[in-house]
This record gives sequence, C-alpha cells and structure tokens, in this order.
Amino acid sequence: MNPLFVGIDVSSRSNVAYLMKPDGSKHSSVSVQNNLGGAKMLSERIVSALSSMRLSDVVIGLEATSIYGNNLVYALREDGSLSRFQRKIHVLNPKQVKKFKEAYPDLPKNDFVDAFVIADHLRFGRIAKEVYMDDYRYQALRTLTRARFDVIQNLTREKQRFANYLFLKCSGIAQEKDIQNTSATTIALMEHFETVDDLANTDLDELTDFIAQAGRGRFVDPDATYFYYTLSPLNMQGVIRGYDSETRKL
Repeated sequence: MNPLFVGIDVSSRSNVAYLMKPDGSKHSSVSVQNNLGGAKMLSERIVSALSSMRLSDVVIGLEATSIYGNNLVYALREDGSLSRFQRKIHVLNPKQVKKFKEAYPDLPKNDFVDAFVIADHLRFGRIAKEVYMDDYRYQALRTLTRARFDVIQNLTREKQRFANYLFLKCSGIAQEKDIQNTSATTIALMEHFETVDDLANTDLDELTDFIAQAGRGRFVDPDATYFYYTLSPLNMQGVIRGYDSETRKL
C-alpha cells in the first residue's frame, strides 16, 4: 500500500494541511477556513492529489484540539468524492505529536510545520486504529444534552444563591414552606419592595393586585386568597414574624 499522507493543523480560524507523497516528499500544502466550505476545498485538493498520482489510499491525521476538529472529521468522513478511495482518519494525542516533533531539531518556522510533522508521524508512526467518531446526529444530541445539564446546574446554584439573599432580606418568607423562595412572584416582590417595612405597610388590595400580576394569572382565585388572609391574619404569622424580626434589626 502506498498511501497519500495528509497532516492537518487545526485551529478555530483555519485548517492548514500538508500533503505528503508515499516516499515522504512534499506534494502540496494548503490553508483553508475552518468551516464547511473549507472542508470541501480540502477534500477536493486531496482527491486531486490522489488522482494525479493514481493512488487509492489516503491516511489523514489531525491533533485533538478541543472541538475545532470535530466538524472537519465528519465532513471528510461523509464526503462523497473521497468515498471512492480507501481512507483512514486519525485524531492524534497532542502530547504524542509533540514528542514526535522533538526528533526534528532544525524545522523551519512557518504555518505548515505542525501539519508536516503530523503527516510524517502518520508515515512513520504505528497508528493501528482509525479514530472512532459517533454519528454526527448523535454527537449533536449529546452536545445539547450536556448544555441542558449545565444550564440546570447553573440554575440550581443561582436559585440557592437567591434563597440565601432572600433569607438575609426577609427570613420569614425564606422560612415559609408554603411560599416558593425562587418563584417569579417572590423575585418580583423582592425587586419591587426595597425593605420588609415597605412590604408590610403596603395596602392589602394593592399587594393582592401586584401578586396577581406578578404571578401571571397563576393564582386561581385572587379574591379568595385576599379574604382568606383578611379574615385569618394568623395564617400570615410566620411571615409577620419575619417582618418583625427584620424590623427590629434595622
């Protein structure tokens, strides 16, 4: 087997490729944008090189660089023009490439050096297995699932942070089990009323209207809630204790 070796230096902006002949000499080099159009141009360059040298095999390698190389691997693997050839795609450990690069003491300083080292590593290195990449649709689902998990984790932390601030401002509401500490209504109350005295001295009709608006219609019967707390003031005992406690601290 006499394959064409393609080393690719991946970055967020561009992909620099070095195409190496089976004997180790240079065929060509190219720099393309790191997007779908750039991947297509790179694929066309590889196909052109294989056709001109009448080769049937190509070995492609790139360093694992965060997520910047994932789309390129999928594009090269799914490209129809490359499917006519026997291809292998390897994602190499950066440490492995760095160690191999140390064997070259007099490398020139240009943008294609790393791509050359990767291509030569493919030619000399014992890389038995081709990289395994999940189906891109599964990968997209996994990415979205992880993003959702991170959002939930951050939301949980921020809710706990707000609950701590709520306790400092009004411990009565924070201790009341029937009141959701991090609900939109509670947050609106804390933003609208600067102190617990302002909240405690607000007219009950105005407070009921404000809660009904802040709750966005989630209170089934605001009038019933109003009469419930008007006729039974002791039901607000836990909250009132919190008001009194906070007032004494002022």
